Amino acid sequence: MSTKYVYPFTAIVGQEELKLSLILNVINPLIGGVLIRGQKGTAKSTAVRGLTQLLPEIEVVKGCKFRCNPYDKTKMCERCLQKAEKYKIEKELYKKRVVELPVSATEDRVVGTLDIEKAIKEGIKSFEPGILAEANNNILYVDEVNLLDDHIVDVLLDAAAMGINTVEREGISYVHPANFILVGTMNPEEGELRPQLLDRFGLAVEIAGIYDIKARVEVIERRLSFEKDPLSFTQGWEEKQEKLRKRILEAQKLLPQVSMNDELKALIARLAVEMEVDGHRADITMMKTAATLAAYNQRLEVEAEDIKKAAALVLPHRMRREPFQAVGQGLEKIASILEKLE
Repeated sequence: MSTKYVYPFTAIVGQEELKLSLILNVINPLIGGVLIRGQKGTAKSTAVRGLTQLLPEIEVVKGCKFRCNPYDKTKMCERCLQKAEKYKIEKELYKKRVVELPVSATEDRVVGTLDIEKAIKEGIKSFEPGILAEANNNILYVDEVNLLDDHIVDVLLDAAAMGINTVEREGISYVHPANFILVGTMNPEEGELRPQLLDRFGLAVEIAGIYDIKARVEVIERRLSFEKDPLSFTQGWEEKQEKLRKRILEAQKLLPQVSMNDELKALIARLAVEMEVDGHRADITMMKTAATLAAYNQRLEVEAEDIKKAAALVLPHRMRREPFQAVGQGLEKIASILEKLE
């Protein structure tokens, strides 16, 4: 059986905002995922798949089809909860992976299905898991998310925000954990997401092809080297991969200790008001992102620079725009607002 090699995350040339947004979501999944907007062939899927190589193995409940967290009863399925009350739960190691959701997926394929006949006749909840069950404790990757039915996108975003998936049919319901990192990609030329759906993605990045000649040559050379001898190429990047793995783990440990002073919290609120974003999701996500940036940079206190970087990832896709106005134009407005506030 041949080994399937994954292109190393650290070997990707450029696309720094894309890589940073993915790393921040790994450190702190509560940020709420990332929407990657841009042309085809700009390393979107390569980055997402490469991300799994940086994730440590986690402990899950042995034999559980949802891979429940054995240390947190609030994130367990019904069966694991019942086990936890009676027995000592057995654990096993699990390596996180990318679960892909096809554009053609139906609601039943996404949320799973209940066997109503069995439930009525035998009083047994028989549940056939869907993609959200597969996604628990994994990365859920949705390519061309803008081409999905709006209702399916709503279901995905609800599950991502709540951390659970609830299936209800004929008065019978089934609930299971659905904690995942949501990564959506889209080409704006093929249609936009509704503002209400855009707002539900924690971060958004706008990416394009690389136009620097030297960098483009580097992209070609690295890709050809990988295709020629994937084992040697992967081994050549392992030192940098391991360094980033350790940095992510250290950031996860530091994150609960990170603090932010009242002046910086006020700066976040003023930015949201000046950008005329609706609701308070932007403010909360900016705070989470700024704190995660501080942890990633091995600091216990948030600085103004963290908020500037967070604002560039959190606000542009949430600002009110005129028809055909590009999301990227929001960065100019953020810069001018920060100048006024300094």
